Amino acid sequence: MTGEKRLELARRMYEAFTSGDRAYVEAAFTEDFRFSSPLDVGLDRGEYFERCWPGSGQGQRFDFVRMVEAGDAVFVTYEMTQPDGNRGRNTEVLTFEGDRIREAEVYFGWNLTSGT
Repeated sequence: MTGEKRLELARRMYEAFTSGDRAYVEAAFTEDFRFSSPLDVGLDRGEYFERCWPGSGQGQRFDFVRMVEAGDAVFVTYEMTQPDGNRGRNTEVLTFEGDRIREAEVYFGWNLTSGT
């Protein structure tokens, strides 16, 4: 699979999260999907949907600062705007197996002010 294809799949996964399209995200993840962040280390697929999915579909907006493909991974830095206007920046590493996401690692950044 080309890096361009993985970049597009990654972008669509974030769009599906913002719209609450769980069916798309479930299809995008491998059965043995793992999720880690500073708050949730090593969640399996079911735990991800239990703990993280309730935050989806709430009108967030992702503005992609960079998306870089390296080997089987896509590195994504984004600025997310919440419906209340609060903004923050994070970086995630999405590891692919074929055309599906096998692992997501989230590295929290910082809150942004309106002028940043």
